[in-house]
Amino acid sequence: MVETMNSVASGARARLGAASGAAWLLVGLCAVFSVLAPGFLSGANLVNVLLQATILLLLALPMTLIILTEGLDLSMGAVLSLCTVVLAVVQIDSGSIVLGLAAALAVAIAFGLFNGLLVAAFDLPPFVVTLGTLGAAQGLALVAAEGRTTMGVAEGLRWFWEGGWLGLPVPLWLAALTWAVIHVLLYHTRFGARVFALGGNREALRFGGITVKWSLLWVYALGGVCVGLASLLLTARLNGGHPTAAIGLEFDAIAAVAVGGTAFERGKGGLTGTVLGVLAVGVMRNGLNLMSMPSSVQVAAVGVVVIIALWIDAARGRA
Repeated sequence: MVETMNSVASGARARLGAASGAAWLLVGLCAVFSVLAPGFLSGANLVNVLLQATILLLLALPMTLIILTEGLDLSMGAVLSLCTVVLAVVQIDSGSIVLGLAAALAVAIAFGLFNGLLVAAFDLPPFVVTLGTLGAAQGLALVAAEGRTTMGVAEGLRWFWEGGWLGLPVPLWLAALTWAVIHVLLYHTRFGARVFALGGNREALRFGGITVKWSLLWVYALGGVCVGLASLLLTARLNGGHPTAAIGLEFDAIAAVAVGGTAFERGKGGLTGTVLGVLAVGVMRNGLNLMSMPSSVQVAAVGVVVIIALWIDAARGRA
C-alpha cells in the first residue's frame, strides 16, 4: 500500500513539474508579445486566442493519450480537413446538421480504427501507418471537394462557432466537455491505467492477462472521435469545408503535447500540461501573426519550441 501511494505521489509530482514548465513558457510568451505585438492584450484578441485554441485542444487531448502509449498520429490534420468537406457536403445536400456531423464522425472514427488496427494487430510503426493514412485522407478530401472549398452551410451550423451559451462561446463549452470526458477516462478508469501502462510497462499488462491490442485500438479510435468533433467547429468557422484547411494542425498538436511535458516514451505526462501547451502554441501563433510574421516563421518557431521541449524531456530522463 505504501509503495502504491509513493508511486501515485511520484506520478503527480512529475505531472505538476511538466505542467509548471509549460506554465512558465506561457507566461513568458504573454510577457514578450504584450510588448512586441500591438493589440495582443486586448480583450477581443485574448478571446480570439481561446477560440482558436479550442480546435487545437480537441486534437491535442487524444494526441496526449496516443503519445503516452509511445505512438503518434500524423494523419489528424488531413482527416480533419476531409471531415470538414464531408460535413459540409452532406449537410448542404441533406439539409441536416445531424446527418452531416454523423457522416464526419463516421469518417473520422473509421480512420482512427484503421490506424489503431494496423498499429495494434500488425505491430506496424505508428509513424509509418499514420503517414500513409495522412496521404489517403488528403487525397480523398481533394476528390470529395473537387479541389475547391464547399461553401454555404446552414446558419445553425455556424452557431457552433459564432454562438454562445450562458455567457460563454459554444466552442469553449465543447472543448471543456471534451477535456472533462477524457480527464475522467484517463485518470479514473481502467482504460486510463492501461494507457499509462502501455507506455510505461507494457509487459505488466500482458502478464496481467490484458489484451494490449484492444487498448491501443480504442486509443486511436478516441482520436477519431475528437477529430470528428473538431470538424464541427472548423466547418462552422470556415462556413464550409476545405480539403486542406487543417493540414499541419497535427504538428501543432504534437508540439502542444511535447511542450506540456508528455514524454514520447515511459508513459509519463498528463492533460494539464497539454492544455497549457495548447495555450502556449496558440499564443505564439497569435503573437507572431500580430507582428505580421510569415507562416514559415511561425512554423519554425513552433519547431524550435518542440526541440527545446524534447531536449528538456531527455535531460529529465537522464536525471
